[in-house]
Amino acid sequence: MVESGREAGQETGAPFGIAEVTGVSMVPTLLHGDQLFVHYGARLRPGDVAVLRHPLQQDLLIVKRLAGRRDGGWWVLGDNPDAEGDSRVFGVVPPQLVLGRVRLRYRPVTPGLQRSPATVVSWLLSAVRPVRSASASSRLRAR
Repeated sequence: MVESGREAGQETGAPFGIAEVTGVSMVPTLLHGDQLFVHYGARLRPGDVAVLRHPLQQDLLIVKRLAGRRDGGWWVLGDNPDAEGDSRVFGVVPPQLVLGRVRLRYRPVTPGLQRSPATVVSWLLSAVRPVRSASASSRLRAR
């Protein structure tokens, strides 16, 4: 499975938008159901997590880590080594298909969750996090 998203920022021309993760290819960094705050048109570097169009099915948006530049574009990988659906399958992604950099992820409130002040604070501390680059990751160096 791959991650998909809504191109809110792209449709309106706004520099920011929201995407939703579906799938497990970015576990443990991103989980199924996470909401992403995407900075469209941001400067990209190896190690960044980005939203891009799938090179073989361009109506599908995916979320992957930019492992490095190669001839013709970006080599992208999911953070979950057991999941498929990255450059190991479809090769390099042309730069024009990379739409934006993921800045934040937040996990939606679980339905039926009690809304006590302690629960809300606990959710806030664990649910909203910046998505950091991982340029020094051993997984990225190994590819």
